[in-house]
Amino acid sequence: MIPATPQGRRAFIRANTRLQHPPHTPEIALHLADEITPIWKLTEEALEEIGLPPPFWAFAWAGGQALARYLIDQPETVAGRRVIDFASGSGIVGIAAMLAGAGEALAADIDPYCEAALALNTEANGVACGFTGDDLLDAPAPAWADVIFAGDICYEKPLAERVMAWLGAARDAGATVLIGDPGRSYFPRSGLVKLAEYQVPTTRELEDMAVKRTAVWTLA
Repeated sequence: MIPATPQGRRAFIRANTRLQHPPHTPEIALHLADEITPIWKLTEEALEEIGLPPPFWAFAWAGGQALARYLIDQPETVAGRRVIDFASGSGIVGIAAMLAGAGEALAADIDPYCEAALALNTEANGVACGFTGDDLLDAPAPAWADVIFAGDICYEKPLAERVMAWLGAARDAGATVLIGDPGRSYFPRSGLVKLAEYQVPTTRELEDMAVKRTAVWTLA
């Protein structure tokens, strides 16, 4: 079984990833899995057997890379503002926000391994970012949040509908909402404004093509 302590999770990540720079955001260093690490090849059944949730934190998904690129190129979006990186995974978007000058960032993910990954990745980039393992969808978005990011959250229909409703309520309460999506099946086709579009290099091990056309959107 995988160690259940924060120290054990960090040790597991160090042993099963390599510090590298995502192709679309070379300014950022992340502990990521690749073809030379065993975690890359494990099936969901094998992960369950050893007690490891699907390691979304081990990969730089296209939606997160697009959001991070947008923030680095448009730092005025977050300068001095308080932000939430929802379903943070590796923490790439929260890290990008802090590098772009955000006043405060909170990464939120229900997978405890994301907290360990965030700790290692923020250290690698010399920034600070808070973390919560609470399911933020259980309550309205925190009133203090100026900007909320969500990358690659529309791959399952029930989750996509729940997240989009939560984000819509946050927008109505005054937050700016930015979504990174590479054309996932359940991404809504209305009620959004496209801010930028990128060709994001990915891997055929994860995606259906080597480069994903990925956009950054805001709620209309």
